[in-house]
Amino acid sequence: MRRLLAAILLLPLFACAEATPEHCVEVILTGTQGGPPAVNGLAGAGTLIRYGTVENQCNDLQLQFDAGRGTTMRLSQLGLTPNDIDAVFLTHMHSDHTEGLAGLMQLRWHYTGGPIDLVCAADAEIDDRILSCRAYSEHLGDAFIHAGEIEQRVAENSNRHADGPSGLIEIEEVAETAVPVIVWQSGDVTVSAITTTHIPGSLAYRVDTPAGSVVIGGDAGNEKTAPPRATSTSGAVETLAMGADVLVHSAIHPVFAPNEGSAFPAPVYLRQSNAADLGAMAKRAGVGQLVLTHLIPALSTSSHGPFNVPGGELSATDFESVARSSGFEGKIYVGEDLLSVRLP
Repeated sequence: MRRLLAAILLLPLFACAEATPEHCVEVILTGTQGGPPAVNGLAGAGTLIRYGTVENQCNDLQLQFDAGRGTTMRLSQLGLTPNDIDAVFLTHMHSDHTEGLAGLMQLRWHYTGGPIDLVCAADAEIDDRILSCRAYSEHLGDAFIHAGEIEQRVAENSNRHADGPSGLIEIEEVAETAVPVIVWQSGDVTVSAITTTHIPGSLAYRVDTPAGSVVIGGDAGNEKTAPPRATSTSGAVETLAMGADVLVHSAIHPVFAPNEGSAFPAPVYLRQSNAADLGAMAKRAGVGQLVLTHLIPALSTSSHGPFNVPGGELSATDFESVARSSGFEGKIYVGEDLLSVRLP
């Protein structure tokens, strides 16, 4: 009887030892500025996805999607350094999504961080020119090299890579694909990508984890780049987002549509998704939460670069109400730097 009682008492201990740790995902906007302008101190486009155990505050894996200006500053506010990032993913080769990568990699190199995966599109043609993530990454530290800083700092610390920050990058190029393909994996976390329409070489990503799924739509727009068309949103992103828990997507407000008085260039407006259509797409895809970022125009400003906002400043409510007009009933977040969404 005593032996049986001891066995019963030990059962919970064995159950605890074999229990699977609870996991979580945290989505943090490291920058929400839409396009090249500098407005109200906003950082350039970027989203950090953190995954891990609840006990470790989702802090076991750090994935950075896009790295606009100020990315390292926003990461520092989260208590992170460039050495903490496990991989970087670029949606496309526009400077407002990439210019912070040089600073991030220079700091990683300076403090003798290890190699890092960079996932981005393979070389893409535009007219007679090439958009090249590979060339960008290979020449990322050229200014520092030509200034003599790399050589000088290597002389101070021989543990620094002799080739500068570019020497740390291990690039994974994604060929054009009309269907989602897995482009990166670590343990039970996979990242898939699909080609989108914005500029040549544009990608959207989906992160799948045991704690939930997150889609990064980038600046994608509809495959038909001019009216008449049913929507401004991307069919490729919609495919990728089916059943996702969170969709993070750039958003332009319809107030910047052609003939609304802003003089914003029509081709630029038409190659992006407007907030109204994003709500409709999220509803069709069964997305639980919609995060609007890369806002054009930025909140609480009367202009976007040289273009005036018709009717004056927009608020978060202005973006949300437009997205909500489609009938989307899930949670809508209107992006601000360091906004955080956690799963589950």
